[in-house]
Amino acid sequence: MSNWTIVTEFLLLGFSNTRQLQILHFFIFLVAYLAALVGNLLVITVVTMDHNLHSPMYYFLVNLSILDLGSISVIVPKSMANSLLNTRTISYSGCMAQVFLFSLFGIADLAFLTIMAYDRYIAICKPLHYETIMNKQACIQMAVGAWVSATLHSSLHAGGLLSIPFCRSNVINQFFCEIPQLLKLSCSDAYLREVGVIVFSMCLVSSCFAFIVVSYVQILPTVLRLPSKGSRNKAFSTCLPHLIVVSLLVSTGISAHIKPTSSSPSALDLFVAVLYSLVPPLMNPFIYSIRNKELKDSVRKLIHRRKFDNNNKLISLS
Repeated sequence: MSNWTIVTEFLLLGFSNTRQLQILHFFIFLVAYLAALVGNLLVITVVTMDHNLHSPMYYFLVNLSILDLGSISVIVPKSMANSLLNTRTISYSGCMAQVFLFSLFGIADLAFLTIMAYDRYIAICKPLHYETIMNKQACIQMAVGAWVSATLHSSLHAGGLLSIPFCRSNVINQFFCEIPQLLKLSCSDAYLREVGVIVFSMCLVSSCFAFIVVSYVQILPTVLRLPSKGSRNKAFSTCLPHLIVVSLLVSTGISAHIKPTSSSPSALDLFVAVLYSLVPPLMNPFIYSIRNKELKDSVRKLIHRRKFDNNNKLISLS
């Protein structure tokens, strides 16, 4: 007879057992979450309202901001609620939903960064063919392809985990449902299927990263050969933020998944998890705005327009 028991909930890793530190964690995550929401919503609003930004690059940037909002919303609110309510529980269905959605947003994020590298390659290396290649229909098809591929990919992960019986424990040594930590709780060989999916995912990530590297190997010499300093600065202003975001996503993701899973929670595991789950969605809108003159000008225009509208309302009321 099997001694397996049906797991109906998991216990997540808490940041501290001290109430004051739990409240501190809640407020730190709240500030980071609100900053990510404001930054990404601002990018979406500005690009949507400014017709001058209705180009393929900004269309993909909006998708990236939507993904960043999704990925941070899947993990952070639950962690904040657990700290505030002094609990560690997450339901089985909630845990599987976290795995599915976080995997979806993560792989779609990388897919759009790969598409954006292709967009920059065409814009800089083949400018005369840009409007023909990156037309509206092609952009929509690439975006739909990225979303559908990411959905199928995350379905493989979620399906693999749903077929695994968990019996060793229900304690997850992480503050959210992370796949490597869940595999440690398996009590059958069924987990090998999920390991196969992880290997496939690593190959997929490596292929996307290789495509991005190859694109920039061709882009950078072209940029350096541009005749005017203004043209070079404009090209770098669109390429450098993209490179920084790619480096941030890949470096934090790799550091989280190549490290061996420890049998007991450690501060390093927690730090790395916070790094790759919180930092990219928080920093991406600011990275894209720092060197992007068009985006910064559009933000200023939006703020001035709101001030002007509010002043007019006050005048009309008086």
